[in-house]
Amino acid sequence: MRKKTFGLTLSAMLFALCLPAQAQQSAKIPRIGYLAGFGNSNNPGPQVEAFRQGLRELGYIEGKNLLVEYRYVEEKQDRVPSLVAELLQLKVDMLVIPHTGAIYAAKQATKAIPIVMVTNIDPVANGIVDSLAHPGANITGVARLSRELAGKRLELLKEVVPRMSRVGVLWDADDEGSANGFKEYGTAAGALKVQLQSLQVHSPKPDLEGAFRGAAKGGANAIIVVRGPLLRRYAKQIADLTIKNRLPCMCEGSDSVEAGGLMSYSTSDTESFHRAATYVDKILKGAKPGDLPVEQPMKFEFVINLKTAKALNLTIPQSVLFRADKVIK
Repeated sequence: MRKKTFGLTLSAMLFALCLPAQAQQSAKIPRIGYLAGFGNSNNPGPQVEAFRQGLRELGYIEGKNLLVEYRYVEEKQDRVPSLVAELLQLKVDMLVIPHTGAIYAAKQATKAIPIVMVTNIDPVANGIVDSLAHPGANITGVARLSRELAGKRLELLKEVVPRMSRVGVLWDADDEGSANGFKEYGTAAGALKVQLQSLQVHSPKPDLEGAFRGAAKGGANAIIVVRGPLLRRYAKQIADLTIKNRLPCMCEGSDSVEAGGLMSYSTSDTESFHRAATYVDKILKGAKPGDLPVEQPMKFEFVINLKTAKALNLTIPQSVLFRADKVIK
């Protein structure tokens, strides 16, 4: 009898010891879908790296305790709905989307899967969320205020080019976020008594040479480039064309200035995408997207390329240089 009791006790102990191992083996690894507007699998870009760094700092290791399915819009905007559908078919637990068109497509495609956005537009005014404090439904994330900075960019450009009376705005007519950007500059230009000239281009191969010919013909004194997936791929060519045509350029991201653009004023890419990782963490731990307030960045970057200024034979006022966060010499 004692032997039988001992045997049953030993079996129970061994079974109990096996339970944690079995539970660990059967535990589901979360899978998220990331749909980027810029980059590709060979060169995902600094935004994706900032997001990955944020995940690593929170203890997530891709391939071990988190799976991330990356998709890239690349040059074809009409692929966005199909890419969203493709990620949803993979039964992802969450979507992370920094592309305006994809945010709308995902909002329409699912009301159940959490969506973490990183957007350049006002998500309330554009009907993505109910409010910043209480977004509601299944969407939350970071609103980067890029469109709201239109007036500040024009002001800085006018300080550098005091004679500026007409500005050419280069934008992708096939991108909804870029279209919103062009409208914001129109509103800001009226307050500064500056005329805008629309220099719209189309994917997949924008006629940049033609756009700059149009700017010269229209008497533009400077150029603003509305940041979007298409034009980011042509940052170096655009910078070269601004120098060739002697048109000072204001950009919407520091990467464009590093490629040769004159100036940029924007929120920090690194901060925005780093913060997106914290939303992923909170949602995976049980938070509801609709209960997580949409964040707005507090850090802004003003970058000037003095090499480009010299090539344009342009002197940047000291009062402007003193305000720069970074100067490329």
